[in-house]
Amino acid sequence: MTDAGLTYAGAGVDIDAAESSRHRIKALVESTFTAGTRGAFGGFGGMFRVPAGARAPLLVSSADGVGTKIKVAIEAGRHDTIGHCLVNHCVNDILVQGAEPLFFLDYVAFGKLLPEVVEQVVAGVAAGCRENGCSLVGGETAEMPGLYTPPDYDLAGFIVGWVEEEQVITRDRVRAGDVLVGLASSGLHTNGYSLARRIVNERLKLAPGDTFPGDTRSTADVLLAVHRSYLKALAPVRGVIHAMAHITGGGLPGNLDRSLPPTLDAAVDTASWDIPNVFRVLGDAGGVARDEMFRAFNMGVGMVVITDALGAAQVRASATAAGVESWMLGEVVAGTGRVILSGGM
Repeated sequence: MTDAGLTYAGAGVDIDAAESSRHRIKALVESTFTAGTRGAFGGFGGMFRVPAGARAPLLVSSADGVGTKIKVAIEAGRHDTIGHCLVNHCVNDILVQGAEPLFFLDYVAFGKLLPEVVEQVVAGVAAGCRENGCSLVGGETAEMPGLYTPPDYDLAGFIVGWVEEEQVITRDRVRAGDVLVGLASSGLHTNGYSLARRIVNERLKLAPGDTFPGDTRSTADVLLAVHRSYLKALAPVRGVIHAMAHITGGGLPGNLDRSLPPTLDAAVDTASWDIPNVFRVLGDAGGVARDEMFRAFNMGVGMVVITDALGAAQVRASATAAGVESWMLGEVVAGTGRVILSGGM
């Protein structure tokens, strides 16, 4: 008597579930198609036409994930916003160089593929693509038993945008006397979650449905707030911007310095804005030192724009029109390429 033959399903990979996932996400993907999209859903490669009228276009690309924010989504059983965060994060990264998004690709990997979760994740990706006028032209959904332990999964995204070569934004335009404009974040965005989750779980002992201290929202609502896109706020005024910094992992000190020439410093007045409640609660409950807070979290600043005084007025007006709060954050001074934080928390 011989053993029964092995199957792929028996090894932990469900091809039927993968097929079900493809059927579930077809309409979501197609809802993001723009005028430049070529080809149909399900092809082996995504195609996109270079924008008509482009003279000397540069393609700008970026790849990222959402870190351990994905664990918050898993613990809360809410998977429909995490993809939106991913797209907005990537959009902001290429916006710093003046680029507008063209197309996006996603990658989702499971230990056990659940079609309904795939659908929710891709729904969030599609929502982000629609918000930013970006076409979702392809992606990959993988099932890898033994690598991920259910219900864990991972998510990554890849974006390509474009900008005319003469309009690329670099730090070369930054001068002493320029000013810093801060644009408000919508929360933690997609960074600092390893520390935030430890504080929430171990110190505050909050469940996803519990009301977050000092807030009317649940803990899940606060922690899963969608990473804000600054495209609509800043695209109309790219011509007056000298440089930008997307405030992600490393906070203000670890990102704003990337937009400075080696002979200039960014002097940031941390008393120029009210630190949002979520950061104050996390800092107090975790006993986290001030400098560590500013390195781990964005502290309420999602994007910093460097420009001159006249440009600052235009940037702030454009941000207001897009529903984004802004303020004067500080100034550029002679130095050695550092970010100097002064003022209270």
